[in-house]
Amino acid sequence: MLVLWCPDWPAVSAVAAGGVALTQPLAVFTANRVVACNAPARRSGVRRGMRRREAQSNCPELAVFAADDGRDARLFEPVARAVEGLVVGVEVVRPGLVAVPVSGAAAYFGGEHALVERLLDEIAAVAGVECQVGVAEGLFAATLAARLGSFVEPGCVAEFLAPLPVTELDQPGAERAELVDLLRRLGLKTLGAFAALSERDVVNRFGTVGVLAHRLARGRSERPPLRRRPPPELTLTEEFDPVVERVDVAAFLAKGLATRFCAGLAGHGLACTRLGIHAVTEDGEHLGRTWRCAEPLTPSGVADRVRWQFEGWLRASPGQRPTSGVVRLRLEPEEIVDGRSLQLDLWRNGGSDADDERAARAFVRVQGLLGPEGVVTPLLDGGRDPAGRVRLVPWGDPRERTTPPDATWPGRLPSPSPATVLVRPVPAQVFDDGGRAVGITARDQVTSPPRRLSIAGAPGREVVGWAGPWPLTGDRRRPGTPRARLQLVLAGEGEEPPEAVLVHCAGTENPLWTVEGVYD
Repeated sequence: MLVLWCPDWPAVSAVAAGGVALTQPLAVFTANRVVACNAPARRSGVRRGMRRREAQSNCPELAVFAADDGRDARLFEPVARAVEGLVVGVEVVRPGLVAVPVSGAAAYFGGEHALVERLLDEIAAVAGVECQVGVAEGLFAATLAARLGSFVEPGCVAEFLAPLPVTELDQPGAERAELVDLLRRLGLKTLGAFAALSERDVVNRFGTVGVLAHRLARGRSERPPLRRRPPPELTLTEEFDPVVERVDVAAFLAKGLATRFCAGLAGHGLACTRLGIHAVTEDGEHLGRTWRCAEPLTPSGVADRVRWQFEGWLRASPGQRPTSGVVRLRLEPEEIVDGRSLQLDLWRNGGSDADDERAARAFVRVQGLLGPEGVVTPLLDGGRDPAGRVRLVPWGDPRERTTPPDATWPGRLPSPSPATVLVRPVPAQVFDDGGRAVGITARDQVTSPPRRLSIAGAPGREVVGWAGPWPLTGDRRRPGTPRARLQLVLAGEGEEPPEAVLVHCAGTENPLWTVEGVYD
């Protein structure tokens, strides 16, 4: 795949729309943080992610622009059109980034380098912007190759990615900032270091998001597309009467169309990663563009791309815009993935008030079906053990703590808490070197060091480390019986790493042991 990248495109489009001189330092802001800046601003110390006050203190003459996706898409349309004039199968990933299949075009123009030179000349002549080109297998690797101006030979993607910083996983729209931050804190600074982990370890530690990122770091496709052709009924066609001639009208209509489009896909257990947007005007002109996305498109993502495309069509220069309004719009899923790859949040952290209100209404409806205890939220309260510290509060009830979580509790288990707390503790047996059962004395000490642990009658496992005991008092069921908790580290089985568990013991003679939690 060949990827053509226009560096700092939000800043380039802001310069073109705002009439700012090319030598003027400029930055584009979202939520009071820099999302893009031009070269003069970088020379003055402005960087992406910097707060507005800090950026302006470094560069007092900085020109400030708000992020505008519609402006970026409208001004990028001439670039996409210039590429489309030379290569078939143009796919816009986002304004400033376009991808095309390279094999056919390279053969036609006499090789990849000849194709790239022709593209750069054409874009400079038609659109008047500078860009960089990269060629590699897969969209992720090709995008990074474009930023470096590299041509990656087939089969060498993993070697190309290995030395790159792990922060490259956090591409726009991917929402992997938390994962990248965690990987860096764990000492995994490069894509190669992350790729060296086994897939089993990745799924256990980082979940689905980590598995998808791990595939990219290894040079593989994040989600292999389904090879079967999408059913024709998944294509959504809409007739407009009156015709659509304004971007704001198109944006309003796009919301409803996007919801219906994604609902149709979800009904077949599918999601879309490559969207074809095709329109017919009143004068019979046919317009079309394909948008590619690494992540499965949500209804808001589909609506955004429809709006961006109408920005490019309806607000183009007089010689390039359609001569009449749009009478028909067709949304076509050109590439689909298994819908299980897409799990939407009920609402996002820091979401809008509308999101919170919608979630609250859904919870109330569920309570109407299942009763008040059908929807509960966890509250961290005071207590001695992880299970006792979590209190479930029915939705709508006051979330008030009975005891401050940091209060002093005799016998409280120290941090860290087990990652998994068992709902029903599992019976176990603990033995010392001589095979005798280990118990808890009246002075809250173990009768002998634990050496083997048998869980639910299974063969015993060697205890290679332990901590505790942490005594418990106030057992109303067995008054006077000494009780305590211990942390045991069990030897790994085969190639498996050691495992840590939280156990509970009651009694000195014939002690009763249970496993209450497992550490990650």
